[in-house]
Amino acid sequence: MKRKASFALVFSLLFALLITSMGAAQTSNPVYQKVAAEKELILATTTSTQDSGLLDYMLPVFEKKFNVKVKVIAVGTGQAIQLGKDKNADVILVHSRSAEDEFVKGGFGHKAHDVMYNQFLIVGPKNDPAKIKEAKTAVEAFKRMADSNSKFISRGDDSGTHKKELAIWKKVGLQPTGKWYISAGQGMGETLRMGEEMGAYVLTDEATFLTNKTGLVNVSSGDKELFNPYGIIQVTGTKKPAAANELIWFFVSPQGQKMISEFGKEKYGKGLFVPSPKAR
Repeated sequence: MKRKASFALVFSLLFALLITSMGAAQTSNPVYQKVAAEKELILATTTSTQDSGLLDYMLPVFEKKFNVKVKVIAVGTGQAIQLGKDKNADVILVHSRSAEDEFVKGGFGHKAHDVMYNQFLIVGPKNDPAKIKEAKTAVEAFKRMADSNSKFISRGDDSGTHKKELAIWKKVGLQPTGKWYISAGQGMGETLRMGEEMGAYVLTDEATFLTNKTGLVNVSSGDKELFNPYGIIQVTGTKKPAAANELIWFFVSPQGQKMISEFGKEKYGKGLFVPSPKAR
């Protein structure tokens, strides 16, 4: 018994020494030292990554690993991109590929990567007055709303969702006007709640819809027009280059991609985002 007790004690001591040495190796790593020295990083991102809970799930792991604080500014994609242009963010995580490409092409960002995707949904009241469920495409769904003057609430905030909505209306061939078309100027969660209160249709990202329970139902999904990819980009000239670089790598690394793939599965039976890492 004494031998067993002694062996257990020795094993515990060796394990403790191993953990201590691993921690010492981490803190002495030059990359760790550079990131930790920068202390805080500003991430400008879309409301869907924040409201879905994805950032609350992932960022503490990154912060603990590098001993750096990530300050999140969750706004529409257009505003997040403007924060990057104004040098008021170090990294942007958004979902409007054309706007992202313009941001990089203009010299405002670099180290751009695809991160993940999900889909947009058209949601509305259960009685589906515009018969959207019968539409074969998102373009046809939008046309049915306009033809029937069925209420539609737009984000109206230059977000990635708003940009996608405008792109669909352009393909329909009309500029929506009239009492049936309402511009909220709000985030996705607030817009969904307005949709529920007013019995209106809403274009939403899937993650925010699933995490914000309302009386609205999914009436159109799966069309290629509703594909919703997310990209992460380092802001050119950031004063926190080491932390910015490591945050991007964290999201596209095997560890980050595994976390993304697992997020939401236990609660919703499916991941809210699909990992899709690719350097541009």
